[in-house]
Amino acid sequence: MQLLAYILIYPILWLISNLPFRLLYIFSDGLYYLLYYVIGYRRKTVKENLDLVFPNKSDKEKKVITKKFYHHLCDLVLESVKSMTISESEMRKRFAFTNVEVLQDLESKQRSTILMCAHYASWEWIFILQKYIKSEGYAVYKRLANEHFDKLARRIRARYNSYLITTKETIPTLEDLKNKGVLTVSGFVSDQSPKLHNAYHWKEFMGIKVPVHTGAEMIGKKLDSAIVFFNVKKVKRGHYLTTFKTLAENPREFKDYEITDEFLRLVEQQIHETPEYYLWTHKRWKHRGNAPKN
Repeated sequence: MQLLAYILIYPILWLISNLPFRLLYIFSDGLYYLLYYVIGYRRKTVKENLDLVFPNKSDKEKKVITKKFYHHLCDLVLESVKSMTISESEMRKRFAFTNVEVLQDLESKQRSTILMCAHYASWEWIFILQKYIKSEGYAVYKRLANEHFDKLARRIRARYNSYLITTKETIPTLEDLKNKGVLTVSGFVSDQSPKLHNAYHWKEFMGIKVPVHTGAEMIGKKLDSAIVFFNVKKVKRGHYLTTFKTLAENPREFKDYEITDEFLRLVEQQIHETPEYYLWTHKRWKHRGNAPKN
């Protein structure tokens, strides 16, 4: 069944990927109407999240954010599909960097880097970064249920010398590369909600106390890798601008969770600035109220 699904769906994705951007976004507008008005994809979750974190905003304001978010979500989905065939020159034009020299400077010091980001704006096209630096690129991800689509996702990243690794593969892979003297830059989308049994640190995020992922900080300290935040701004439809900010060049000098807390503060800034670009469909605050008693 997995192979059959791949055989049936892959040609459709390939055709969509080959659409010029003007037509791609017309298609996105249609997808928006389907998801928002017809299917109502996770609209309840989006409403609950916005009500939680923006109690002082009016229903009208939150409805505007919601509609803009669904438009952006559909763009993001189709931009991900576009990754199958987009050219390097087009990618460079659409996903630009303001200060890639931050990473280049760390490379000159023979430092590997942990990149932290949130589900904000776009993280799909970050792998074009490999064309600006020498380090090998890795991204931590959750393996897709369909093995054929999983191979496709890996193949797309490999076009730009980036590689996907699962959570379980992360430490042994990066340790092995460090022992071999290979410089790496590894991406972590670090605003997910961890499972409660893995919740080592609780922190207020957007005013609500929740468990937070600490894996990026932990691995940075374990491997003595610099930790850098990348802030993505959506300049206009299909165009993004990324700025790097060093959180810790020597993470072992920081107290536990200090780096993670600073990361969350920066993510909050992003969300308050332009809330419609955050991924409101995921249940980031589902464990609220379960914090251990001190």
